Amino acid sequence: MTEAEDAAAPVRVVLVDDQELVRAGFRMVLDAQPDIEVVGEAGDGVQALDLLRTTRADVVLMDVRMPRMDGIEATRRVVAASGPKVVILTTFDLDEYAFAAIKAGAGGFLLKDAGPPQLIEAIKAVHSGDAVVAPSTTKRLLDRFAVHLPDAEQKAVGALESLTDREGEVLRLVARGMSNAEIAQRLFVSEATVKTHMGRILMKLNLRDRVQAVVFAYETGLVKSGQTDNSM
Repeated sequence: MTEAEDAAAPVRVVLVDDQELVRAGFRMVLDAQPDIEVVGEAGDGVQALDLLRTTRADVVLMDVRMPRMDGIEATRRVVAASGPKVVILTTFDLDEYAFAAIKAGAGGFLLKDAGPPQLIEAIKAVHSGDAVVAPSTTKRLLDRFAVHLPDAEQKAVGALESLTDREGEVLRLVARGMSNAEIAQRLFVSEATVKTHMGRILMKLNLRDRVQAVVFAYETGLVKSGQTDNSM
């Protein structure tokens, strides 16, 4: 398949959830999209790994709480095998393991009650190489779990000092859940400039993606739980 053909091909999605009705709901939404194709379903992490060995997929929608193997371990193994991107599905009030799943390599997460537009947008964003870091979900989840994060400020001083002032500013805004467009508008620069800063941040801090950058900012104390944009 050529690059042009690959770009035109629908995004191949695998649904992983132990509730068949949940999978059916997601499938109904996604099957209505001409540029998204559901290529498989699994009821737990073990089934998901087996399926992904024989099925070509771009994005996995992964539940957290499942029998036999939960979404955290399954995500870790998918990422370790350089498999498809993973978006975690979580019921916010119950899944206290969602943060660990993101650290394990998920490209982002959605609440299970997210509407169809958010679901579709998340799949396309992760497939394009971005990460799902929406203010309405990321901030609440990170604020909820920030009290459990280790105090890593001292060990990360050297890494943070490698960033320029502008790169540090961009990282703070990313950690607050702002998109590239919002950051560009706030800093009076182009989106391309923001993307360039983001690429340098990831390289300097040896981070994989935008989600890991958010986690790093919280873990190191660069951004504190409960901060607002005005407090930066």
